[in-house]
Amino acid sequence: MQIVIAGAGIGGLTLALMLHRRGIQCRVYESAQELRPLGVGINLLPHAVSEIEQLGLVSALAERAIETSQLHYYNKLGQPIWREPRGLEAGYPLPQFSVHRGEFQMMLAQAVRDRLGPDAIVPGMVLESASQDAAGVSVQFRRRADGELQTVQADILVGADGIHSALRRQLHPTGDEPRFSGRMLWRAVTEAEPYLDGRSMFMAGHQDQKFVCYPISEPLRRQGQSLINWIAELSIRNAELPATDWNRKVDKSVFADRFADWRWDWIDIPAIIDGAQAIYEFPLVDRDPLPRWTRGRVTLLGDAAHPMYPIGSNGSAQAILDARCLADWLDLAAQGKTRSLEIALLEYEAERLPRTSGIVLRNRLNGPEQVMQMAEERAPAGFADINDVISRDELAAVSLRYKQLAGFDPAAVRLARGERP
Repeated sequence: MQIVIAGAGIGGLTLALMLHRRGIQCRVYESAQELRPLGVGINLLPHAVSEIEQLGLVSALAERAIETSQLHYYNKLGQPIWREPRGLEAGYPLPQFSVHRGEFQMMLAQAVRDRLGPDAIVPGMVLESASQDAAGVSVQFRRRADGELQTVQADILVGADGIHSALRRQLHPTGDEPRFSGRMLWRAVTEAEPYLDGRSMFMAGHQDQKFVCYPISEPLRRQGQSLINWIAELSIRNAELPATDWNRKVDKSVFADRFADWRWDWIDIPAIIDGAQAIYEFPLVDRDPLPRWTRGRVTLLGDAAHPMYPIGSNGSAQAILDARCLADWLDLAAQGKTRSLEIALLEYEAERLPRTSGIVLRNRLNGPEQVMQMAEERAPAGFADINDVISRDELAAVSLRYKQLAGFDPAAVRLARGERP
């Protein structure tokens, strides 16, 4: 069996490693001329870390990433709404990690080259189209270096080529436009003094005005400093989705005045904004869940299949879970335990599409972050005690409901690992 993976992001690279572990040949084709450590921070939840453990990469990840200890929610006045332990401190068998996305991607890419060979990732190859017949899939790539069109033969094509997926566009050419929330994100990293315990993530505000922070560098933490990944989010009246550049560098003056008085005894948010060397603007965008990902011997994975709002820390985690599930079904097909490769892809879709669709839709309702909106709606001027506004049981139920939907409540993670819940 020969698998072609379009896209060397987190999902595509994880799939390559998963397939190699199962003895299945593959090659990754990436549109960028070279892989570079781009982006800002991501969170890897324990169910995703469990899959990374199966690849023998947790130690390498732990050298780079922060083991997240707690998640805090605050209102726009800095008053605490809800706090919960995360990772090992919450009783999971594995940590939750916060890490620079580019560093994690480079770690995966190096593992692919080390294990599959130096030519396992082919850069500068833009997927243009794919066709298939009973013999397999013919994939057309345009080589960036000279514009030459190259055809690659495969048994299976997996589109892991992100929210702007060319393969998704071919499978669903109409009725699949991006859905813009009317909210903009400004993202950056700032080196600063640690806040709280130096390993905590926090969110403050509500759905129309929010600030998120979490540290992402374990080496810097050991030196007594913190590399803080942060996101400022605002609803923009009459906003329109940018036509082209969804990741442009902007000046802080675009948004910083809305957070000018967000200084509390444990954090100085204006100072964090001021300390960033570069700030990038993103629209908060997803796409409607698809009725299907698979056609014959072609399927989708990760953001190509289910782009979602970055709420609840599930984008990268769900791509990793896709990769494990797809690798498992292709392994069964290779052993002759499914009727065909096409059936194996449909089994993968049947397992993953409903769950990820639910997360996409729940994230539109702000996922677990809805506790901040609840506090804003019930007590816009603040509160003396959150329990006078929202009961602890109600807050806990919001948290657990989302974990169960996304598959990372502690019992589900233990069960998936073959342990007693």
